[in-house]
Amino acid sequence: MAMLRLLAVGLLGGVIAVPLLWLQRGEGFEHARLAALMALDMGQFAGVSVGLVAGFVLAATGRRTRPPGYALGTITAAFGVLVASQAWPTMSWVDGRPSGLGDPDGEWFMAFLALASGVFTIFVGLSIVLLRWSGYDPRTAPVRRQRRPRRDGLRG
Repeated sequence: MAMLRLLAVGLLGGVIAVPLLWLQRGEGFEHARLAALMALDMGQFAGVSVGLVAGFVLAATGRRTRPPGYALGTITAAFGVLVASQAWPTMSWVDGRPSGLGDPDGEWFMAFLALASGVFTIFVGLSIVLLRWSGYDPRTAPVRRQRRPRRDGLRG
């Protein structure tokens, strides 16, 4: 559960890199959208890496076993929809004629990564909501029992 929570936080935390890594090459909304998606990709790469390592450490030590809430799942899924809905038209714009970009293939790939990131973020958000809705709690998960030998001496 800690890994899922910190994965969602890492995906959402990629937004911090947008103003820091702004690489806009041209004028207009399309260039700004592409720059924002590229910065988001780079921020999510760092944020998800840190989130997964922290989640692994927390899961290994047994801390933070409470399942993430509906709010985190809903915000994560909505953020994924926003990213995917902006990446799709950016891919079409970069692939169009005239491209107006220095490296259309590289820019298309960055937009494709943003689309994949948006879809993955939607799935993470929905899995958080579904786990919460199902009532799964790792603290109450069944504990594995040891088998006791039968009293009558038979195996089974």
